[in-house]
Amino acid sequence: MNATELLGGLVSINSVNPDLVPGGPGEGEIAGFIADWCEEQGLEVHRLEGTPNRPSVVAIARGTGGGRSLMFNGHTDTVGVAGMSDPFTPRLEGARMYGRGAYDMKGGVAAMLMAVAQAKKLGLRGDVIAACVADEEYASLGSFELVRHFRADAAIITEPSALEIVAAHKGFVWAEIEVRGKAAHGSRPELGIDAIAKMGPLLLELEKLDGRLRASSPHPLLNTGSVHASLITGGQELSSYPASCRLWLERRTVPGESSRTLEAELRELLEGIGAKDPQFSYTLTMGLERPPHEISPEAPILRTLRRHAAKITGREPRIVGEPFWTDCAVLSTAGIPTFMFGPDGAGAHAAEEWVDLNSVEQCGGIYLETLKEFCA
Repeated sequence: MNATELLGGLVSINSVNPDLVPGGPGEGEIAGFIADWCEEQGLEVHRLEGTPNRPSVVAIARGTGGGRSLMFNGHTDTVGVAGMSDPFTPRLEGARMYGRGAYDMKGGVAAMLMAVAQAKKLGLRGDVIAACVADEEYASLGSFELVRHFRADAAIITEPSALEIVAAHKGFVWAEIEVRGKAAHGSRPELGIDAIAKMGPLLLELEKLDGRLRASSPHPLLNTGSVHASLITGGQELSSYPASCRLWLERRTVPGESSRTLEAELRELLEGIGAKDPQFSYTLTMGLERPPHEISPEAPILRTLRRHAAKITGREPRIVGEPFWTDCAVLSTAGIPTFMFGPDGAGAHAAEEWVDLNSVEQCGGIYLETLKEFCA
């Protein structure tokens, strides 16, 4: 079985994430398919299922000992299929394969599995690991579970990257602010405090904060952080003064920024408003945080892959950053030097999705040459 055949088998399995689309089957069937295929290749296979019915598969080409270990990581869940006529029948047109998940990211999964299967035959000293993880499209349950059980000296996320090296990406922090007013009948303004109106100055200050952030010194790959108001709700009826107004906001972070950064920024804004308005009353609740990520361009694993990619593709891949969050941060936060490198294509989360099969083959070759040198 070559990479295209393996990819076709993966695409033909419905692995829509049930947390995104109620009724989606999740990763059970595809995990079984991958586990069976890896066992046929003689790989050591582990199944992780800390969350029931959301399995990840970890396959290992065990080394002889004393060498560096390398992990490849790719997710097996997909988004939904709205607008797609035949999403799970892989369709070949020239050098492209169409179908849900072909690009995001079963092409990368197929390439890494082929490379790790070949590593089994090489007698390397270091372990080579293929982690096929669940739930990246929603909460990254699979990668968080993975790092509780497995470690490696380096890792490559095989998400599609158009054969460029993604060495950094932004993180994000969510927060909720409730501004409190005082309920009263709309005809009795002397008794009421309008919580929605009290939220107004905060919205203006957030806009100013975003402007300052975006005018600050940029990260070399990621530009700057930012902040925006995401959701707002308040009031109970037209004829009453609103007792509460709630705002949910998001702060996009670059390396060096965290939830502590946002909390300090918000406290300064809120306290400044309160100093001018004694009726301003609020509660700040910090929410979900996903950290930013970066790896040095001089990291041994990155330099090794870049060199082999240049040999195979005829050009040296660029080192770039992405504004969105990825599982790279899960692994790097666990102490594993990590970056992203994967195939070319288009249509992630779109009604027409395809992956370039030549780039899948190239990725498989680049992964193989990289692991041969790194894990020797």
